Amino acid sequence: MEQYSVQLDGLLVALADPTRRAVLSRLGRGPATVSDLAEGFPMALPSFLKHVRTLERNGLIRTAKSGRVRTCELNRAGLAPLEGWLTEQRRIWEDRTDRLAQFATAPAPQEQE
Repeated sequence: MEQYSVQLDGLLVALADPTRRAVLSRLGRGPATVSDLAEGFPMALPSFLKHVRTLERNGLIRTAKSGRVRTCELNRAGLAPLEGWLTEQRRIWEDRTDRLAQFATAPAPQEQE
């Protein structure tokens, strides 16, 4: 689990904010400029850019600047560490619930007289 810690922490922090999740959702439909993305949010552009930088720093989006226009696109591979961690957690908890189910359905041992 240590293999995930720093990168996973950054991903979870980035995904914890509803604005950043909304940006990722929008970028799932295709690239967009920062200005286009920012239109839907009630905040100043510098504040919105902090969200963009957080997403980029954590590998969830890529940005490219052409002149004065910065375009963002989703980096689907950036979610791979989170997917790996979730898969590992799912396996652990499924094993635990399987053992609990076996314990709960096993016949009670007979007491000797």
